Amino acid sequence: MNKKTYYNLIILIFVFLMFFKAQSQEKKQESEENNKIVFMGNSITEFWPKYSNLFFLNPSYINKGVSGQTTTQMLKRFKVDVINEKPNSVVILAGINDIARNTGPISIKDISKNIIKMSNHARTNNINVIICSVLPAKYIPWNGSIKDTRRKIKSLNFLLYQYCKENKIIYLDYYSEMVDTEGGLKAPEYTSYNDLVHPNKMGYKKMEEILLNVLK
Repeated sequence: MNKKTYYNLIILIFVFLMFFKAQSQEKKQESEENNKIVFMGNSITEFWPKYSNLFFLNPSYINKGVSGQTTTQMLKRFKVDVINEKPNSVVILAGINDIARNTGPISIKDISKNIIKMSNHARTNNINVIICSVLPAKYIPWNGSIKDTRRKIKSLNFLLYQYCKENKIIYLDYYSEMVDTEGGLKAPEYTSYNDLVHPNKMGYKKMEEILLNVLK
């Protein structure tokens, strides 16, 4: 190899390394600047801005709650509503409508599997995951035939907690902070006596307090 070829090779390698470094820095900067968080959920997520509009004035927070939806329905729209948004993180709050059988009977294990599939889909796309506990509820007001609501919620939350612990994922425990002595959502502190499932204004403020402690 003559000197000219040698020097040209050195220059080529140098240019390549500088380009690679610039690309890496650009990607790192984009990652650091990406504060977008998608909130994936049902009516509890969808109604959030109605009771606490200041929280969702943050342009980085994207509300993707759809009233009445089960985890099966959320899983189907996860790519469009979460992956395609290219967020930094996704906050998943789901499961109560499955327990209520909004789209038919489903086991607690299968509910957890749907949430885990959403989590895995996000992680594959380099999206941080925060999985929320299902909020406490004594019974399902819109489906009185559901029995052992409190036990089912606790069972689902335990499966989600175990998954998060084993996979080093953030588990956001709303349940323990908001449950009353009978296993329901505290009323009238965090919900109205006419509802007992959806948070009121103070309930959402409590959720924000718990969430923001994690986000910090």
